[in-house]
Amino acid sequence: MPGYQAYQKNKYETASPHRLILMLYDGALTNINRAKQALDSSRQADAHKFIQKAQAIVFELMACLNEEQGDVIAKNLKEIYFYLVNQLTQANIHKQKELLLESETILGDLRQTWNQLGKEVANGNG
Repeated sequence: MPGYQAYQKNKYETASPHRLILMLYDGALTNINRAKQALDSSRQADAHKFIQKAQAIVFELMACLNEEQGDVIAKNLKEIYFYLVNQLTQANIHKQKELLLESETILGDLRQTWNQLGKEVANGNG
């Protein structure tokens, strides 16, 4: 396995659960950004591929939820994730960049909140 691939594999295998969620948010945001660029360049097939990747990541985020422990917060996040999947589906069907922008904003806010929560827990405030 080449060095870079080994590094990437190790990065995921050794990441904390908190870091893994951040990586999922980053992946979704990256794919939404790539989809926007593809739409701007009239590369519909590429936009479709990137939107599908973003959707798959949102489904993975949904699978990470623990509704028993997370109670109302987990249930609310699940609803937000379902909303995002729907928005991404509509963006893919209608090739609407505005829906991608909305999804990007929501995911960016969630990522920022998750990152801040991790800092507070690390500092003993959470």
